[in-house]
Formats: sequence, structure tokens, C-alpha cells
Amino acid sequence: MKQNGTVQPITSTSTIEVSIDEMGDEHVSTSVDTPLRADAFDLNDEEKIEKIALHFGEIMDILGLDRTDDSLSGTPRRVAKMYVKEIFSGLNPANFPDIKLFENKYQYNQMLVEKNILFYSNCEHHFVPIIGKAHVAYISSGKVIGLSKINRVVQHFAKRPQVQERLTMQITDALKKVLETEDVAVVIDATHLCVSSRGVKDVNSSTVTSHFSGQFAQEQTKNEFLKYLEL
Repeated sequence: MKQNGTVQPITSTSTIEVSIDEMGDEHVSTSVDTPLRADAFDLNDEEKIEKIALHFGEIMDILGLDRTDDSLSGTPRRVAKMYVKEIFSGLNPANFPDIKLFENKYQYNQMLVEKNILFYSNCEHHFVPIIGKAHVAYISSGKVIGLSKINRVVQHFAKRPQVQERLTMQITDALKKVLETEDVAVVIDATHLCVSSRGVKDVNSSTVTSHFSGQFAQEQTKNEFLKYLEL
């Protein structure tokens, strides 16, 4: 199409829709931060549960399910409560784990590795599970945290609609801030049910993402960490 002697690109609604669908099917992330509305926390948890239950009930109705059946009558509220209190509880920054820093009195200056941290998350494109393991390492800058706190940080960011690349970076950034060090490494190996249970239906593949910062960006330190994962 020409306007004022200049060729203008033609963009159709169908082209935009295809692009959005392709982004979802290819599991593309648009931001390191989880996309949240400005009013994301205006409602309290109980208010969110009530509204989600209402809308989920409508979804069930549209699907043709009989909500008068004993098995289904409580499903909308069960799902809503699960969303708010469990699998998406990591959306609320108020739920970030309480972490205390301790002095590194042992003067342990080697890397600390916490591996095989099992987590369950959900793909933000299809809202189906991501099941994986996170491997985390850091080198103390003079401060340490309890080992369980590393697991809790992983679980916090997993409990939200996610893409794996963002999850990896969010865990890394949070630990760098908490530990007051740049020397943090995170590797995640996960299976996406949006790949194995729908679409291409590949039940054998898994996705590996990693983020190395500080000393872990150096080849020798990175390789030492990766060798520990083979044990």
C-alpha cells in the first residue's frame, strides 16, 4: 500500500494472531520480569479466590460439565484456592521467603552447590505443568544462608506462570541480591507438559537453561560446578 509516495506495511489482525500463537507455541519470553498489571495486588487472596471460582465455574459450564454432580460442585473453588494459595502464590512478592544472612565464620571460600532441587511450575502460554530440577551454586562474599533457603527461593519463583529462561534468571538475580555476591550459578533441567502432552507430544525431551555470573562466568569455575552435577 502506498501513502505519500512511501510504501506502508500491511498488518492484518490474522497476522498478529498468528504471531501471538507462534510465541506461545515456541515458548518465547518477552521480559525478565513476570508481566503483572499495576493493580495486581489490589484484591486480597480471598477476593481473588471468589472471582476466580466464579469464572472457572463459567468455563466448566461452557465445556458442558454438570456442576450439580457431587464430584464437580466444589471444583471451581478448589481450583481457585489452588491457584492463589499454592501454584501461583509466587506472584505475590509478600510471599518471598524470609531469609537471614549469617557471617561465614568458617571462612569457607569455595563454591557451595545445592543440586537436584525438585520444583513444579506452570507454562505461562498454556497453563500446564513444568516439572524440573534446579542446580544452584554460589561463592560466599562473607555471608551465607541456610541451605533450605536456596530451595525456598527456587520454589517461590517456580510458583507462578513461567517460561524457563525467565525462571533461571529470576532465581539467579534474587540469590545475588540476597547473598550480596555476583558469584552465582543456576542450571535448570525441566520437562514441559505443553510439549509432551499437547502440540508435538514429545515425551522424551527436556529443556536445559543456565545462567552464570561473577566467577562462574570463568571457564574453570563453570566447569568445576558442572562436574559436580555429574556426581
